[in-house]
Amino acid sequence: MTQVIMFQGTGSGVGKSIIAAGFCRLLANRGIKVAPFKAQNMALNSGVTMDGLEMGRAQFLQAEAARIAPDVRMNPILLKPQGNHRSQLVRLGKVVGTYRAQEYYQLAEENFEIVKSAFDSLLRDFDVVIIEGAGSPAEINLQRTDIVNMRMADYAQASVFIIGDIDRGGVFAWLKGTYDLIQDTYKPLIKGFIINKFRGDYSLLAPGIELFASMVPVKTVGTLPYMKITLEDEDSQNISSQIDENARIKIGVIRLPYISNFTDFSPLKMLDDVSLHFVEKASELDEFDIIVLPGSKDTLNDLMFLKETGFFEKLQDLFGQKLMIGICGGFQMMGRSIADPDGMESSLPEMEALNFIEMKTVIGKEKILNNQKYQGKGLLEGIVCAGYEIHMGTSLIDDPGLEQIVEKPDTFIWKQSKRLLGTYIHGLFDSLELTQRILHLFDDSFEVRNDFFEEKEKQLNALAASLEKHCDLNVILQDQTK
Repeated sequence: MTQVIMFQGTGSGVGKSIIAAGFCRLLANRGIKVAPFKAQNMALNSGVTMDGLEMGRAQFLQAEAARIAPDVRMNPILLKPQGNHRSQLVRLGKVVGTYRAQEYYQLAEENFEIVKSAFDSLLRDFDVVIIEGAGSPAEINLQRTDIVNMRMADYAQASVFIIGDIDRGGVFAWLKGTYDLIQDTYKPLIKGFIINKFRGDYSLLAPGIELFASMVPVKTVGTLPYMKITLEDEDSQNISSQIDENARIKIGVIRLPYISNFTDFSPLKMLDDVSLHFVEKASELDEFDIIVLPGSKDTLNDLMFLKETGFFEKLQDLFGQKLMIGICGGFQMMGRSIADPDGMESSLPEMEALNFIEMKTVIGKEKILNNQKYQGKGLLEGIVCAGYEIHMGTSLIDDPGLEQIVEKPDTFIWKQSKRLLGTYIHGLFDSLELTQRILHLFDDSFEVRNDFFEEKEKQLNALAASLEKHCDLNVILQDQTK
């Protein structure tokens, strides 16, 4: 019989995704066939599987931790928020439409059938399934249409462990409040609490845990110490800079309101002598050696944001002075104009862009999803560029000053005279060799010494070791996986 373990939380950003990944690695290290699962993701960080389907980045990381290939069954429902209180709905890796909240909730039962089918399929193929919840199960206004927390736990007959983040303060109140607001019919599924991100002397916390045990009929089964984790995180609440005032290379990523795939920059956070900052004020751009326009789920509204906040004018002032990189939506913003005639992402029909490139982009009805390797040429000669495309819209480029630097046209360009890189490819900085080639455009003596994949493996194994040491695995694993 397959064991099902589920991690829910007192709120968003408390560590559910990372702890689920850690347990996937812990079990994989024991030779157990384990798979991650999240019924419904609401995130602007997504990736493309090898068969060209889209799902949340958290499940990519968890699959990697489990040492298996990502599979859309692991995240059957993905919601991607965009402007005007709408979200794009992705089912089993494919876009089915854009919906307002009330419209989406009317689809709850239909979506839950898809969720159950995907889960049942995983259940047949694996020994353990690790489920991640979303937000908090105590959102009483959402419990009726819930398909990702306690209702999913009930269907899966999962052992549920609720995670609280003590670093934010008030962890016992968060845990008890969450327990109290969960429907009584589901409370027997809750098998324990996990306190995450603890700093300091455990002996000072232990009396509180003892007293808490007399207030809530659920055991605290783990207290995890604070760890510096730079693994990909899907939650925009957890976007964080890695600032080193003495770094040789300082990179500024503009913090767009609808920033997507900010996991593109996780590898840069692991580099020695590189400072990465998510920039919120146009006046700060002078401080950086490299400026990045990241991906966007609502490119026209984010372009409007640039114009309203002074970023647009500042970028034009710095054009040619700083090395600038545009990725996906950020790449589109570097062109002459962006149009969305069918309102696929925005109610804005068309807008003048930065005009750094002779390029016009039209947001179309079909989402382009590719996961492949591209042979580099010119600037990237001798490099195989691995990554994925995930965008609405195509770009028509007619700029004689551009060099196409992969063999696929209009996918990765370099404008040497203006020190401008633009690409539709996500995941560029995962490659040590490609990262070094890009950073050499600013400092040709800079050496990248940190391999992203090796560092990720170290962190996953360290995370698994911490769970092994600081959790009561007899309760969590129920002695079935020893």
